[in-house]
Amino acid sequence: MIHAGISNAGIARYTLVGRRYALLVAMTLSLAASGCSIRNIAANSMGDALAASGSSFGSDDDPELIGAAAPFSLKLMESILAETPNHRGLLLAAAQGFVQYSYAYVELQADELEDKDLKSAYAQRERARRLYLRARNYGLRGLETNHPGLGKALKTDPAGAASRVPAEDVPLLYWTGVAWAAAISLSKDDPFLISELPIAEALVRRALELNESYDNGAIHVFLISYEMSRAGLSADAQTRARRHFARAVELTGGMHAAPYVTLAESVSVSERNRKEFEQSLQHALKLDAAAKPEWRLVNAVMQRRARWLLARTDRLFAD
Repeated sequence: MIHAGISNAGIARYTLVGRRYALLVAMTLSLAASGCSIRNIAANSMGDALAASGSSFGSDDDPELIGAAAPFSLKLMESILAETPNHRGLLLAAAQGFVQYSYAYVELQADELEDKDLKSAYAQRERARRLYLRARNYGLRGLETNHPGLGKALKTDPAGAASRVPAEDVPLLYWTGVAWAAAISLSKDDPFLISELPIAEALVRRALELNESYDNGAIHVFLISYEMSRAGLSADAQTRARRHFARAVELTGGMHAAPYVTLAESVSVSERNRKEFEQSLQHALKLDAAAKPEWRLVNAVMQRRARWLLARTDRLFAD
């Protein structure tokens, strides 16, 4: 499974509640009859507010609460995008939000369901795949607002097309690439989509080239699992994955659970290194969430994953 890019900003930045947004919703509705121009102004204002909502919700310690609230904010973003389809900030927020929601609250839950209800797990993964593709589409739209025709160019020359995207678009490059790769990882029976993996890789590699420390090492965390899951696994895949792990730990000061959980799940299992697997997951579980409040929620999600993986240790390392 490809790690879908849980960001250091936290899954919950998209759970937009409170009077500020309620007021904007009311304003948008009240102005709906006043003409397209006024309605567009209101929609753009709301889009700006949603896109710049910040990461304060990442300090929430209740993943279930955030998971229940996230769909409302994602649908709110989509309703505003229907009025302002080229709002770059909101397109980025939608791409990021759908990736994070799909990973934390759909795909991971599918894994947990599999032993109890295979049919439901399959349905969950199919839903996750559709959400990742929705995220990819928003990301591509965001990139094409400044680079018309990029989507078509990526089909014929992924690396060349991605090389023309500047540093200011690193967030869109990253989240679009992650969404694309995550959808592909859940599409084993779709050769057409699988054939687009070089596009996803080109976008992420370009983001790495332009700003390898983006979002406190999020690109490196993604590449730990990507190196181990790509088609035609190279002989040095483990070495490359471990380099990304080391850099991610450096950029996060060893206080983020995602690098450790991803190393255990992607590299340690592949190498049959049970000792490293258990040590990495135990390290993730021992992290003090209060030490980095802005990462509290994402650490809670990854620590839940760590506990689930530890409970499956004997199965994962069966002879």
